[in-house]
Amino acid sequence: MERFNIIAFTHAGIGLKKLGQFHLETDEITTKMNALKKALHLSEIMYLSTCNRVEFLFVTSTELPKGFVSTFVQHFNAEWDESTIESIAKKARTWNGINAVNHLIEVASSLDSMVLGEREIIAQVRNAYDFAHKESLSGDTLRVIIRHTIETAKKVYTDTSISEKSVSVVSLAYRELMKKTIPLNARILIIGSGITNQNMCKFFEEDGYRNFVVFNRTLENAKKLAATYGCEGKALKELAAYKNGFDVIVTCTGASGPVLTKEIYNAILPDSKLKHIIDLAIPNDVEQSIYNAFSVNYISVETLKKTSEKNLLERRKELLKVRQIIFEALEEFKTIFEMRQIEIKMRAIPDHVKKIKYTAINEVFSKEINELDEKSKEILDKVLNYMEKKYVSVPMIMAKNMLTKK
Repeated sequence: MERFNIIAFTHAGIGLKKLGQFHLETDEITTKMNALKKALHLSEIMYLSTCNRVEFLFVTSTELPKGFVSTFVQHFNAEWDESTIESIAKKARTWNGINAVNHLIEVASSLDSMVLGEREIIAQVRNAYDFAHKESLSGDTLRVIIRHTIETAKKVYTDTSISEKSVSVVSLAYRELMKKTIPLNARILIIGSGITNQNMCKFFEEDGYRNFVVFNRTLENAKKLAATYGCEGKALKELAAYKNGFDVIVTCTGASGPVLTKEIYNAILPDSKLKHIIDLAIPNDVEQSIYNAFSVNYISVETLKKTSEKNLLERRKELLKVRQIIFEALEEFKTIFEMRQIEIKMRAIPDHVKKIKYTAINEVFSKEINELDEKSKEILDKVLNYMEKKYVSVPMIMAKNMLTKK
């Protein structure tokens, strides 16, 4: 187990820009990981990438030498200069052996994620391993570790309430909007094409909403998001001239000031009926005078923050239960891993037993056996087969008993 290692790079450690340089497209992963395996003499490797971290899980045949992280970073990107490599390496987080297993379980259980209790991470870990297995990057050690990690994370989500009560502002905003019974044919304007609005569009689509129009400062990005849902994408500068009406506006841009002013809103407003606006931008995209002067159900980050913090507090109350589950899982894993190593070492036993049996029948006792009648030979064969099976299974049973009594 001491040969199992994890090197992690997070947005908090190296910043989003440098973290982005560790991101690999799917068609790049196999080539890059195989190159790392060969150059660094790794027996197994797995690449895990999420929104706030990139982690490398790997198994070595020897203890890692001093300065290995710097060497790893250098081989990951040979174009980085020495100062960049050292800067990144110093901010990497590393784990080894059972501590690495503990970290991985915490990641899969969302304890080391940006949002506590968000269970999407368990699927990301599983998918990353499935890819590594399919591409022959991983082996038996990672298989055993990932299987136990997934089983433990599932237990955490099943036996505790850590994933209950949403803390994501996107999901909270959507739930708040749905309290108003929005019809499926509602006209929805999406302002901004970033990850927040991408996630919001997924919520709408899953519930059957299809009537979108996407506005974005960069037209290309507006069209890209719009194409996902078969709708129209427009440049943000065209918003003021939009005349097809709306029932819901969802806005989240990186603008330093309001993008939806009272003047623009008044120009696109189709009627005096109640409208719904979700504003998830910081600072707000919507000018305050709009929800003061018009009939608007206004949902902002500020209105959702208290609910999010309250729900997060409820989730944190489950941490003691989660820690206990993980502690028990780690103790169990130690036995599982030792047992697996014994199984691997004992793979040769059946072949040795068969050779002994063959030698006994064909050499040592061949003369005596040939003098037996057919019925006696048949009985002897059954006895030897029975003994062969027992000689293979007994050592394994004894090993398991010894481990469980530790």
